[in-house]
Amino acid sequence: MENYKDEFANKVAIVTGAGQGMGKAVAERLAQGGSKIVVFDINSDQAEAAVSALHAYSSETLVVTGDVTQKPDVEKAVKDTVDQFGQVDILVNNAGVLRPTAVIDIDEKEWDWVVAVNLKGTFLFSQAVLKIMRKNNWGRIVNFSSTAGKNISTVGGAHYTSAKAAILGFTRHLAKEEAGYGITVNSVCPGLIDTEMVRNTIDPVKTQRYADSFPISRLGEPEEVAELVAFLCSNRAAYITGASLDINGGDLMI
Repeated sequence: MENYKDEFANKVAIVTGAGQGMGKAVAERLAQGGSKIVVFDINSDQAEAAVSALHAYSSETLVVTGDVTQKPDVEKAVKDTVDQFGQVDILVNNAGVLRPTAVIDIDEKEWDWVVAVNLKGTFLFSQAVLKIMRKNNWGRIVNFSSTAGKNISTVGGAHYTSAKAAILGFTRHLAKEEAGYGITVNSVCPGLIDTEMVRNTIDPVKTQRYADSFPISRLGEPEEVAELVAFLCSNRAAYITGASLDINGGDLMI
């Protein structure tokens, strides 16, 4: 793997849901590139543990605990970031939840929660950083969709699939609005990645069955997704916006 040690020097990145899984891997990858990192997570213990791991790459980190579905929490996170570091250059909207509930059994409260965390959280954080990025005439927003956004979810229910599909539309629309301000907006669409959320949702036998069915017959690694996100956050991807990039071991081909 090539070493882009200083590609994010003097950049400030907010990563939501960075306490574990893909969000944690993204935070570590951006820190390796020299970025200052804001770990935003609803779980304070996981967030603190993630920041401890980041100190191996960067001492310039900040933990903000909050709920992506609550506008005051989001606005506080952005304000705290600016107060600490003076700017926001990169936003990675990773925070997400899923439930495997069938449509016939989804109650309204569960529907609203899954859609709010995945979709509303992406909207609220994106909106909150736009004025700052516009002022700097530079910004990178990367939204986490899923193969579910293009097909159906392997693990989650219809509420998850619907939210992830909506993120693709939101990404395209925001990319068009912000292109003139030097801000790119893209989505990544991971397939089945070896994270705590996946392992806690489906049993090992079923997980292996899914993995064996993919053209690249294994689960993806969070670090592989983090590499794709880092590329989209870099100047190497300056001419890419409104795109959705798949990383799924060929799952969508079958």
